Amino acid sequence: MYAIIRTGGKQYSVEEGKLITIEKIDKAVGEEVVFEDVLLVAGDEMKIGQPTVAGAKVVAKVLEQGKGKKIRIFKYKAKSNYRRRQGHRQPFTKVQIEKIEG
Repeated sequence: MYAIIRTGGKQYSVEEGKLITIEKIDKAVGEEVVFEDVLLVAGDEMKIGQPTVAGAKVVAKVLEQGKGKKIRIFKYKAKSNYRRRQGHRQPFTKVQIEKIEG
């Protein structure tokens, strides 16, 4: 059984037991998080939401909160002595899918 959920402005294909890295959510490590924005549930039969599947939810457990690899942003204009350097580390939450109900 698998499902497609929407969180953090992105869509993720999930199965029970799968580890996924999503945009940061405010939950402590070890807490459960419930995703109710389920777009599709497929198992014995496929349920497609319009836009979401009514009564479907995905339960996951938070394993880690962290920051991703550093991304360097460098702006440069030729012949004008214009240079700007900036760095960014995107925060993420790693979760393990425990149960798909739908």
